Amino acid sequence: MNVKSSTGPLTGVKVLELAGIGPSPFCCMLLADMGADVLRVDRTEPADIGVATDPAFQLLNRGRRSIAVDLKKPEGVALVMELVADSDVLVEGFRPGVTERLGLGPTDCQAVNPRLVYGRMTGWGQEGPLAQAAGHDINYIALTGALDAIGERHGPPVPPLNLVGDFGGGALYLAFGILCALHEARSSGMGQVVDGAIIDGTAHLLTSVFARLATGDWAPRRGENLLDGSRPWYGVYETSDGLFVTVGAIENRFYRELLERTGLAGDPALRDRDDPAMYPVLRARLAAVFRTRTRAEWEEAMKGTNACFAPVMGAHEAASHDHMKARGVLVEAHGVLQPAPAPRFSRSTPSIRRPPPLPGQHTREILQEQGHDHQRIEQWFMRGVVA
Repeated sequence: MNVKSSTGPLTGVKVLELAGIGPSPFCCMLLADMGADVLRVDRTEPADIGVATDPAFQLLNRGRRSIAVDLKKPEGVALVMELVADSDVLVEGFRPGVTERLGLGPTDCQAVNPRLVYGRMTGWGQEGPLAQAAGHDINYIALTGALDAIGERHGPPVPPLNLVGDFGGGALYLAFGILCALHEARSSGMGQVVDGAIIDGTAHLLTSVFARLATGDWAPRRGENLLDGSRPWYGVYETSDGLFVTVGAIENRFYRELLERTGLAGDPALRDRDDPAMYPVLRARLAAVFRTRTRAEWEEAMKGTNACFAPVMGAHEAASHDHMKARGVLVEAHGVLQPAPAPRFSRSTPSIRRPPPLPGQHTREILQEQGHDHQRIEQWFMRGVVA
């Protein structure tokens, strides 16, 4: 994969990112991977992000340049406004009202650039009783009903990392909204605000659940529905070497093949897979048979079949799997193994053009591009306007 140049589908789109954490940088990473020119406005002092991480390994920040500006200084705000005037998109992930107090709210920015698409990333949304409350992924998905549905029947809900809220319901929906607004701006000539709230996107991801709820086909208790591990033919099993494999034989023809490949096809007690009374029997039989071989042996036995099988791979070993290697799902870019840009296109070529920048790494370069002379730039550095 090309990691130096890009002919991605968003080549030519200019994005200004007000540095945040979690979903907003992931959204901007998506845009940068697709070829957008993303400029990250970092703080002049380190932010409290809850973890200490070397900037070189903050992969969510890959693909862009960084300028460090003190937004509490009027000169700093004026500098950012110059960048706003030359941008197609602005992305911010602060609590509601913060950018307005800084003088960088939607009204301020669209006054200097009416075509600007202003993307806002929050957990609770721009209004409502919780709008000003702090929160993280686990809180947002808890409120929507998503967290309650994940986990074993007699156990507590299990947090699915921060994939469902921050990245699924948040960053991906904001990126989608930004691209919709950009498309609309081509015909209207006017930008607009995109209110990306994690609770909105996460609830939207639950559309199929609400469809089942409306028809009475959704059990309100965890671990009793089709895709939550309640069915023996859709679950995780341990192998003889203490590792795990998955089966997802939802369709009858795939279930029959699963029984054949596991040597259980001759057991008449397992033919009626939709009888809940037989679930414990089937689960026990599958568990016993999967414990007879190692994960690698089951991979070999199931290779190329329609039994809906896959091994459970750790992130540290996923790159070694034949299919992952053949697709190039994980690549080494700028000395770090990381996910390749997704999705893929028949003509356009997304790429990882730059490693994650150090905060303010490109400050001088960007100010020079804006036409500021050397003396003024050095004065800004001395006064702490930039860093």
